[in-house]
Amino acid sequence: MSLVRAKKHLGQHFLTDKNIATKIVDSLRPDGRYAQVLEVGPGMGILSDILLQREGYQVHLIDIDTESYEFLQKKYPELGSRLINADFLEMDFGAAFTGPLAIIGNFPYNISSQILFKILDNRQQVVEVVGMFQKEVAERCASKPGSKEYGILSVFLQAYYKVEYLFTVKAGVFNPPPKVLSAVIRLTRNSNEALNCDEKLFWQIVKAGFNQRRKTLRNALSSLINKEKMSDDATLDLRAERLSVEDFVGLTQRIMAAR
Repeated sequence: MSLVRAKKHLGQHFLTDKNIATKIVDSLRPDGRYAQVLEVGPGMGILSDILLQREGYQVHLIDIDTESYEFLQKKYPELGSRLINADFLEMDFGAAFTGPLAIIGNFPYNISSQILFKILDNRQQVVEVVGMFQKEVAERCASKPGSKEYGILSVFLQAYYKVEYLFTVKAGVFNPPPKVLSAVIRLTRNSNEALNCDEKLFWQIVKAGFNQRRKTLRNALSSLINKEKMSDDATLDLRAERLSVEDFVGLTQRIMAAR
């Protein structure tokens, strides 16, 4: 089989180190919560080779690259319809999967935030994620309040998942090597699938707060709050980056109660 060419417009950097591939697959912790595993962007199958050897996993692969898809069709004919040639960002999880699943992959760095928001949109089904990202993005996902990396993505992911920064990966183990360091993170969904507040308002507050992150929340959220009833709320005198998920949930409850 001829090898697949890495395509710049798809952000492809194929992992070549089998030890790191094994370490990534070993980072899945199903604990009886799921059997279905979806690998995103398998390329030439370095993770897939290991996944398909593991008992108890029903492995699905999705790749937007037709060349990869045709390569993998020949390599894994037994997969049949579980090998999908489509855009992960357009995938209908409800139609494709019954019940919970995990997602794994060496994700294209140019769409990493979009991938994470797609996972958030399907958080009821996606109970675990193990993925390779640009180091900067991985750090942002796991960052804590008060750090300059902490932002919208940090809050949303940590609202629904335990986020763990697992290990850093050097550029030399990819073909072609990326110009940045990479890192693997694990997301494990919290036992509470819903927040103890109006979730639509929570999302609005977090976005508005960080979109004007240099302003205090009193100014950034001026269109969302009852200024008279909340004049003494000390949290509003802080900037968004100072608030934990729990702080945002509490603020959402108070804003809702003051309406």
